[in-house]
Amino acid sequence: MNRYSPGEKLPSSRALVERHRVSPVTVSRALAELVAEGLVVTRPGAGAFRAEPRTEAPRPADTSWQEIALSAEPGGDQVPRSVDASGVVATLARPAPGVIELNGGYLHPDLQPERALAAALARAGRRPGAWSRPPVDGVPELRAWFAREIGGPGGALAASDVLITAGGQNALTAALRALAAPGAPVLVESPTYPGMLAVARASGLRPVPVPMDADGVRTDLLAEAFRASGARLFVCQPLFQNPTGAVLAGERRREVLRVAREAGAFVIEDDFARLLVHDDAPALPPTLMSEDRNGTVVHIRSLTKATSPNLRVGTLAARGPVLDRLRAIQVVDNFFVPGPLQEAALELVGSPAWPRHLRLIAGELTARRTALAAALRAQLPALVERGLGHGATYGRDPEGGGLYVPPGGYQLWVRLPDGTDEAALTGAALRAGVAVAAGRPYFAAEPPAAHLRLSFAAATGTGELVEGVRRLRTACTELGVAVG
Repeated sequence: MNRYSPGEKLPSSRALVERHRVSPVTVSRALAELVAEGLVVTRPGAGAFRAEPRTEAPRPADTSWQEIALSAEPGGDQVPRSVDASGVVATLARPAPGVIELNGGYLHPDLQPERALAAALARAGRRPGAWSRPPVDGVPELRAWFAREIGGPGGALAASDVLITAGGQNALTAALRALAAPGAPVLVESPTYPGMLAVARASGLRPVPVPMDADGVRTDLLAEAFRASGARLFVCQPLFQNPTGAVLAGERRREVLRVAREAGAFVIEDDFARLLVHDDAPALPPTLMSEDRNGTVVHIRSLTKATSPNLRVGTLAARGPVLDRLRAIQVVDNFFVPGPLQEAALELVGSPAWPRHLRLIAGELTARRTALAAALRAQLPALVERGLGHGATYGRDPEGGGLYVPPGGYQLWVRLPDGTDEAALTGAALRAGVAVAAGRPYFAAEPPAAHLRLSFAAATGTGELVEGVRRLRTACTELGVAVG
């Protein structure tokens, strides 16, 4: 740019294309970036010109008043609406080059059905009416597909009970806002998904933790939490829970529904990982919703985890008047999910590529889980001595150790030796070249111990997982953390 004087006209786009032998799109993007940086100005009909230099630097704004405005609450009992998104950001941020990603929340690109998604999107874009305004509840055929998936072979759910959402997080946000007023308590598993805790607090709700073991949430403590808090809502992940991987046992499934009905409460069933089942999994339990005949359960499902972070298509399913409230919030927040995206999702799940993809990720996740578990036992045995318990129907350690090994999902949950500083360890791990997720953001209250969540979905393969554990061992040794 220095070859042009302020106010001087730049060559035309055609001249730049010929001079640099690039496409018109490349030239257009480069000019747009220069305009955004204030180096170039465009004048319709005249062309592009070198911008005049700024005579003085902009003065920084005084935003100190916002500290008061964002903190002042009008009532003594109001719940602060500040949001700690660190646990969510940790799973969304891309690690620096060379850092092994054991904290990710999505499939590695090699496991994503990119070719099938591209083909589905191309077919969807050519469908008649694909670019017209879709129904606010969602494309009828996609709602019917989700209803069959959630309700099971017994047809317990109708398409009219289903709303299409912009992914699982969007569905969770709508459900929390619909089912609990600001300031109300909401019961949550402990530990639980940080994104849910962030949404609850952003909505002014008070998360009340209910402890878990290897068989899922402890229903005796769930009943006590309902009585003590007066809550009318419980949020759970009955299948391959995040972060523990636990599966809610059969008797407890019935107890959750019974306890919630007695409390006059709703249950949000976040079924985020059902499509991430492993090759060696036993028969999976049906959804809680398929066993609910009283409108207690509000079900959440998404295609995102099993496909791509960009396929943000999910669903809310409910029965009774609550569905009208969920629909109203969805309309106010989003109007509707873009039609072409819904049509692409429908094309994908209806194609022969869909079952092939599910078989692929089932095998790959099994291999990666096995490799990560074996590396932990070999290199960091002190981190796997105390798991979630040995009485579980799902998740027993095949090697007879203490590590809980779920037959689905994408993470292992390990307890650190007593006295370990999580923050120091995650920092040392990053210096050693591996990103791991600290356990603290997964707890609504003070955690009983230090933990790490280790994901095996975002790594490039089994070799990288083994190397990641080796680097984690290096970090432990640096801090004097016992490794066994």
